[in-house]
Amino acid sequence: MKHAHSFHIPVMGIGFTIDTPFKVAQYGIDSVISLVDDMLLEKLRKMYCEKFEMPYTEITNKVNDFRSKRITSYLNLMQELVDKKFESLKNISLDKGEEIKKYLNMLPNGETLKKEFSNLTENGFNTSEIKNWFYKNLKKGSIDVNIMTKVDKDNYSKKEKLPVEFNDAHAALRGFATSRLNASVILSAGLNPRLYSYMSQFDDFYPNEKGVFNKRIILKVSDYRSALIQGKFLAKRGLWVSEYRIESGLNCGGHAFATDGNLLGPVLAEFKDKREELRISIQELLVKELEDSGRVIPIEPLEMKVSAQGGVGTNQEHNFLMHEFELDSVGWGSPFLLVPEATTVDQGTLIKLAKAKEEDLYLSDISPLGVPFNNLKNNTKDVEKENFINKGRPGSSCPKKFVALNKEFSEKGICTASREYQHLKLKELESKGLSREAYQVQFNKITEKSCTCVGLGTSALLNYDLETKTEGLGVSVCPGPNMAYYSKVMSLKNMTDHIYGRDNMVSRNDRPNMFIKELNIYTDYLKNRMENVMTSLNKKEEKYLLTFSKNMLSGIEYYKQMFQKMGGTLEDIKASAIQELIKSEMCLIQLQKNIQNMSALVNA
Repeated sequence: MKHAHSFHIPVMGIGFTIDTPFKVAQYGIDSVISLVDDMLLEKLRKMYCEKFEMPYTEITNKVNDFRSKRITSYLNLMQELVDKKFESLKNISLDKGEEIKKYLNMLPNGETLKKEFSNLTENGFNTSEIKNWFYKNLKKGSIDVNIMTKVDKDNYSKKEKLPVEFNDAHAALRGFATSRLNASVILSAGLNPRLYSYMSQFDDFYPNEKGVFNKRIILKVSDYRSALIQGKFLAKRGLWVSEYRIESGLNCGGHAFATDGNLLGPVLAEFKDKREELRISIQELLVKELEDSGRVIPIEPLEMKVSAQGGVGTNQEHNFLMHEFELDSVGWGSPFLLVPEATTVDQGTLIKLAKAKEEDLYLSDISPLGVPFNNLKNNTKDVEKENFINKGRPGSSCPKKFVALNKEFSEKGICTASREYQHLKLKELESKGLSREAYQVQFNKITEKSCTCVGLGTSALLNYDLETKTEGLGVSVCPGPNMAYYSKVMSLKNMTDHIYGRDNMVSRNDRPNMFIKELNIYTDYLKNRMENVMTSLNKKEEKYLLTFSKNMLSGIEYYKQMFQKMGGTLEDIKASAIQELIKSEMCLIQLQKNIQNMSALVNA
């Protein structure tokens, strides 16, 4: 399926892209909705039904399988609203001319198509001819969804544990699978064997004879090995991965998965080199499973796309990624948080994001999932958290419990950001008889966790002036480091013009190249990791640190060659980039020596 644009808008937080398809799909732009919070989706469904005078019946938590049904209903509503907008755009009439030009103006090849459209209409409207032209040139953006595979909490009816298909991620998957969407589910955060096996129950994930799917699978990964393992696992269950979406481990928004020091450039190069090998090997497994299970076997080779996201910020970088690594699409995330025509961000948070500098954006430990999380300093959810600590009542009331996954104190699971969990951990801490300094270090670790499963959705409620009695007013926000280089609220046209090189929305002239920026972030991550284990380095940690630094050095070597052969628009950064690489290389060699010295001291 050919797409109108060479970029997509990834999922951001829980609420920031919750209705992005409604805003941008009619312009041919693909975007992604988070399926974490069914309560939030239900509130938005009610709002949109009232706004467009559509029938609405609340799906309460007393309804059987309410989570799945809320998700299905919301996605069907988005589909209906997007279809109406898109059909209205294509409805042939003179007064639609400006709207059509707005669509064309955003396209990478907009100027050419505008001339064609003008030629078609200069002597009046030939309806059938223009309809054919629309069908050929105007594409609707995809309404894709994201499921964090590990956010798959068990659910209970009173004290009785429900079957696994009622777990959170399972119910979200079912909600998508039974919707009317012809779209993709992006699976992120690693392999969940039970969830992946459950997918095989839904016919929409299987191809027809022509290799066409009603529902497609996109895997979000940070390295080739993960793609291969997960792709094979799914293929053995008759499921095909239509796209591998490669994200920088650390130069991204939201949760950050540092991998083993594998940098984005070398990872993309490996995908480019092994792409056909990957497709063929996995299709062989798939065909065998389809044969064994008596399902339709496609007669055509199945399509396998590769896309990338994380840290891209200029048209030159966008084009380089597309051409150098032969990608199908590039994801642009954080800058779109400053585009109200595309994302849903409350006014207070919008101002904070526009003002954010490098020092305001940091990799934190606030996530209850225990995974590093890109965070904005002084966001209102963290301010709320500090107020609770100062009042002597640390922790959240945990109103939604989507990440109540810790089973240290309860079989049902408790969230590590909750007041219940932190009270129990602090009580345990007090009994250890630690020194004042050691106690404070552990106290800070326990109370640092923030209620992100609520905070990442609240912005949408505030933006639409909806009731927040359950959620409160605190907003968590998770921009990537790239946000520091954009400092004004933008229109959708501003942003698409920036992506395609027709305008420049970067507000500073000192923005580093995306590959250099990622390298620096990885180096800082390694230094911090070393500091944390300085006095307790074991063989396992030593091996990890040495592998991490070795992979980074290998990445630097790749980048040296890559930048050497660069020409065209990136020619002007070549010299400074190579200098940065040499500097980073020297730093990493020293860090490797420090790791070995630390090991010698600890084991002496």
